[in-house]
Amino acid sequence: MDEARARELLARERQRIEQALAAFREGPLESDDRLEPGDEDSEDLYQDEFDAGRREQLQVEMAALERAEARLKEGTYGLSVESGEPIPDARLEARPTAERTVEEEDRYRRG
Repeated sequence: MDEARARELLARERQRIEQALAAFREGPLESDDRLEPGDEDSEDLYQDEFDAGRREQLQVEMAALERAEARLKEGTYGLSVESGEPIPDARLEARPTAERTVEEEDRYRRG
């Protein structure tokens, strides 16, 4: 993949993640720690848990982005971290932080 295009994709991904993370920093969690699921006015507990999970996922995505940016600086962006094989441009367009080819990712996820 062209380095300029890679920078553009990673910059767009950074902006998306940072904007999503900023939305969580605007206010405190909704629920009262003393409420239990099912109690009156406990509806916000679900949202708090959902938001906490989403925030955690965004932090994972930010870490992957930072690794991709480091690979770009090192000149290894677009190469699998597992085999060194090129990652197809179409995959990088869809997922700029991809670290492996689709086949390698499937094997990695299956364990």
